Amino acid sequence: MDDVFGEESAFYSKAEDYWKQVSPTVDGMLGGYGSISSIDINGSKKFLQKFIGEGQGKTGTGFALDCGAGIGRISKRLLLPLFRTVDLVDVTQEFLDKAKVYLGDDSKRVENYFCCGLQDFQPQPGRYDVIWIQWVIGHLTDEHLVEFLRRCQGGLRAGGLIVIKDNVAYEGVVPDEVDSSVCRDLPLLHRLVQQAGLGIVCEEQQLNFPEEIYQVWTLALR
Repeated sequence: MDDVFGEESAFYSKAEDYWKQVSPTVDGMLGGYGSISSIDINGSKKFLQKFIGEGQGKTGTGFALDCGAGIGRISKRLLLPLFRTVDLVDVTQEFLDKAKVYLGDDSKRVENYFCCGLQDFQPQPGRYDVIWIQWVIGHLTDEHLVEFLRRCQGGLRAGGLIVIKDNVAYEGVVPDEVDSSVCRDLPLLHRLVQQAGLGIVCEEQQLNFPEEIYQVWTLALR
């Protein structure tokens, strides 16, 4: 995969530089597609509500982690309404600073704002009911994605769940030189999940997105 990712440190530093230039707004977080935010959140909520609550196979609603959180768009509209406490992790400090304002009163229920790339991030063991990873796995090499998912598995409470929601290529791996990321196809994503020692509990395609953007899939992992 070296021909796709290039020199590893440059792959990460270019991405950091790109996000430093992005406006700390919902439109900035969504690459100019701020209009899809509600469709995205509503789809995620329907997906997640299958798994949270009481009973066998359900996960609790105590702690959630928002990975690649940006200004907290997902925390504000999806995670904080469903979970008691949320942590945010993002590589861009300006976004996390903005999140403290953007989240309003709900920011009182955010315990930690971690400024860190996911390739280096270590979730606290046994802390989270749900770890939500959206539109950020393309910024990790295959090896680092597998290692990160393993660490996430260690960060789950009993019955906890990891959710990946991301762009999916129709075939192979599609690099993006602009933001220094890659888009993987579903078979490759399945293989990386398997390498991390996780199983796919459920997967669904997000519907009603504009035709010109990538297909987006949501995967629940345990």
